[in-house]
This record gives sequence, structure tokens and C-alpha cells, in this order.
Amino acid sequence: MVNLTPLNAWHQSHQGRMVDFAGWQMPVQYTSIVEEHNAVRTAVGLFDISHMGRLSFKSAGAEQFLNLVLTNDTSKMKVGDIRYSLVCRADGGILDDVLIYRLEDHWQLVVNASNRTKIVDWFSSQSGFSECGFSDETLSTGMIAVQGPKALQLVNAITEQDLSDMKYYSGKVISYAQTTGLVSRTGYTGEDGVELVVPSGDAVRIWELLMNQGRSVGIVAAGLGCRDTLRMEAAMPLYGHELSEDIDPLTAGLKFGVRLSKPDFIGQQALLDVQEKGIQQVRVGLELEGRRIAREETPVMSEQDVVGNVTSGTFSPTLQKTIAMAYVKSTYAEVGTELTVQLRGAQIAATVVPLPFYKRKV
Repeated sequence: MVNLTPLNAWHQSHQGRMVDFAGWQMPVQYTSIVEEHNAVRTAVGLFDISHMGRLSFKSAGAEQFLNLVLTNDTSKMKVGDIRYSLVCRADGGILDDVLIYRLEDHWQLVVNASNRTKIVDWFSSQSGFSECGFSDETLSTGMIAVQGPKALQLVNAITEQDLSDMKYYSGKVISYAQTTGLVSRTGYTGEDGVELVVPSGDAVRIWELLMNQGRSVGIVAAGLGCRDTLRMEAAMPLYGHELSEDIDPLTAGLKFGVRLSKPDFIGQQALLDVQEKGIQQVRVGLELEGRRIAREETPVMSEQDVVGNVTSGTFSPTLQKTIAMAYVKSTYAEVGTELTVQLRGAQIAATVVPLPFYKRKV
């Protein structure tokens, strides 16, 4: 059975091209991926991200439990803080990458849609789970991402309060537009933005309020297609591509989401061993010659030797270049290294370039 978000009927009635994604029916695009992509880079786009898992922890044992199962250090977080973290197996393999929110009276975790059931099962098997006050609020809430340089201006208009002083990666629960919901300054596009979690019964009303309010600033409804091209330009990893149970956070270049010095957490010893041994392969950016796109598992070559594999590739609408992320042997990871990718028998020139490919002007 495919899950439907609270906004499904709206997408259907507004020409959203629907696809099955991670067990949910989701819009991949409305007009064109490039048009929606460019609107997010220059104005504002609205994304339904209700398929993302929303897990709450509401008891006194929550902090201790989360510090055990997450790589980041929850004990250092203040009310309003949001941190990027990983959930790892004992061997360091990544089960998911997540955002952890410390709110006034509870903790919240946002997990990838494809991993929600796996993560809930994993948590329920760990020590301290019965004391953490867990509840899965995914189906009782909706989640909307407002992304782009005009996103904050738009959300300020419907909240009737100035959120401009909210720092990046912070959040709070406030009342607005006859509802109460979580507002966070987060996103997955490389642009400034806000994400809203609201009761599922209010999702359509809030979505339409944002759409109507945003018409004067060029708002578009945006789908999964441009969400992928946007995150690619910003070099944000995607689970199932750059991240998996076969990759550890240090190899993935996500050390900022790991606190190896904190008290014991699942995967700590394995990650300490990786650090001591040294990184054997590195996630890099590649700029390809021409417009042919290198998809996942495309071999990366140095002369006749395979030195890595592509994890994601696209043509960048913003940069007008063909780009890819790949894991390559550490000896081939230096910026400027000339490599090739093997596409259906042809060798396409590729150069290692800095990540991210695109960085917004602050």
C-alpha cells in the first residue's frame, strides 16, 4: 500500500506528475525540473516533504538514549538547536542521516522516508528505548519546505512575526495562521529556507496560504526532481547514493556530524579505527566534459585503472555544467586531478573540483 501525504489531492489537482517514492506517492514535477529549480535559486519554491519521518522523544530519558544512538553530541545542544547527525551500526555503517531538534519540551528527529521503519526498528532494539518517550508523528503531521532567497520574507508574512533573527539550523514551536507548528531554518537545497511541521489537517490550508501569499514574489510548487538537482549542486549527500550501510561517516566526509570524543555511542570504536587507519576513499566532486550524465555506479578511471565509482550525477541548471559526486581512492582526490568516467564504452573527461559545486551568496 502506498502512503499519501496530506497534500496529495492538491498535487493531483494541480498537474503534479506523481511517482512512487520510498513508499509514498509524491510529485516529481509540475511544470519542468529546470523551471522549478531556477525559481528556488532566484525566488522561492514550495516542497511537500511530508514523506520524511518525524519521530518525537518526550521523556526524561530521551537525551541519554539519543546520545547513544546518534553520532553527534546531544548533551551540548541548547533549546532551539538543530544538529545534523548519523545513525550508525556497531561497525560504523550508516543506517541513516538525520536532523535532531532540541525543543522546549521534547526532542524531534527527522529521518529519511526510505529508512523510517528501519530506524524505528533499530531504536526499539537498543538499551533505553522504553524510557525515551518515543512516538512516530509522521502520519499525524505534514511537513512543508519553503526554499529560496525570498523564503524567509514569505514565511514572515504568514507568521506575522519576524523570524529573520533565527540562526541557520535552529527551530521553535510557534502559533501562526490559526495553528501551532514547528518552524525551522533548515533545508536541502543550498538556499536559505524554512521548514514547517504542522498538524496534517492544517497542511493544505497552510500550503495554499503560502502559495497565494507568494505569487507576488514568484513562488512555484516544486517536486522531487528539482529537489535532487538542487541538493546535487549543494553537494548534499543522499541516502542510497552517497550514504549507505557500506559507508561510514568519516569516509563520506561528514566528520562535522560526529563527536568521537563524547561518551560511548553505537559505532564509536569502529569510527575511531577508521580515523586511526586513515581514509581510503574520498567523496569528491567531478566536472564532466560535455552534457552526458554519469549515473550511479559509473566507473571512474585513471588511464586504464578503475579508481572509484559515481554516486550521483546531473546537468546543473545553475552552473550549466555536467557534475557528479563520486567516491575515489584517496590518492586521486586532490582538486584538479584529471580522470575519466566510462559511459557506455566511451571515456569522458572529468576533473576533480571543490565541493560544494554551488554556494549561495550570503
